[in-house]
Amino acid sequence: MKHFLLKYMWTIIYTAVLTTFTVYIALDTFAISQVYTVVSPTENTSQTSVSEQESGTADYTAADESEACTDSAESEAVISDNSYSDGNISITLTEYRENDTTVYVADVTLSSAEYLKTAFAQSSYGKNVTEKTSEIAEEVGAILAINGDYYGAQESGYVIRNGVIYRDTAADDQEDLVIYEDGSFGIICEDDVTTAELLRDGAVQVLCFGPALVENGTVSVTESEEVGKAKASNPRTAIGIIDNLHYVLVVSDGRTEESEGLSLYELAQFMQSLGVETAYNLDGGGASTMYFNGEVVNNPTTNGRSIKERSVSEIVDIGYRQAPSCNGEDGRCVFVCSPALRAVRSGL
Repeated sequence: MKHFLLKYMWTIIYTAVLTTFTVYIALDTFAISQVYTVVSPTENTSQTSVSEQESGTADYTAADESEACTDSAESEAVISDNSYSDGNISITLTEYRENDTTVYVADVTLSSAEYLKTAFAQSSYGKNVTEKTSEIAEEVGAILAINGDYYGAQESGYVIRNGVIYRDTAADDQEDLVIYEDGSFGIICEDDVTTAELLRDGAVQVLCFGPALVENGTVSVTESEEVGKAKASNPRTAIGIIDNLHYVLVVSDGRTEESEGLSLYELAQFMQSLGVETAYNLDGGGASTMYFNGEVVNNPTTNGRSIKERSVSEIVDIGYRQAPSCNGEDGRCVFVCSPALRAVRSGL
């Protein structure tokens, strides 16, 4: 036995080191959380550079957003199971049945693009920093929210949120959705433009998943096109613009007996049928989640056997922002501005 160990010692050591390294790489890629920047929940939309973000020197203020939030809080919100309306935001939720799949469509009209926002999990930009869509939505006082692009699972691809550059490393042939300060949508290829140029052009949000589903009212994917090795039928999440400050946020169920799921092409066709000019595919599968008026309205699932949310890196949401109240007994910070959340928490 001793002779055997001596003879194969280096092989055993090499195998052990290689296995340890492989496990570490896998954990580092998919599990170990790394926070790069803690983001104030009331960050402004100033054009802050990625270097300021990485050094933690970004200065956030919220005067404009707090003022807008206060104005909204003074107005009466009309809320039902499938609708929300106040002086600035109007949302109607409708269920469709397409291709043996239940699809949830939130039709949104805004008075200003400032109410179309994004929010990071745990108020932090980083790697593998995640929370459930509903948890992030509650923390920022969102009225409506869907999962975003899951930037935290990627090493490259532009990340611009609320007018701030967080990642400026381009991914080859990556097609992004740009939401500009006037609320309009654009589709860009990262090979063709820098994040600095996007900010100069007025970009506020840049979402990096894709592909574009509809451009200029025309379906822009093929019947055989898919994301990576995704199955043809999946839960899906998408966002589209119909007209000025008129949007649709869409989530489909999938992977269950009740809902088969949609292919990219089927999703694109459905988005086109809603009358969108531009539509973009966001992260799907187990991440696909829609939150509205204080609850998850779809049936998110990863394996089809259990209905539960999967944690994600960020959300795209509709709502207001105001500094949170942190006086609760459990220590959690609660946003009290949103008329929808005030009504939900009051049992209305």
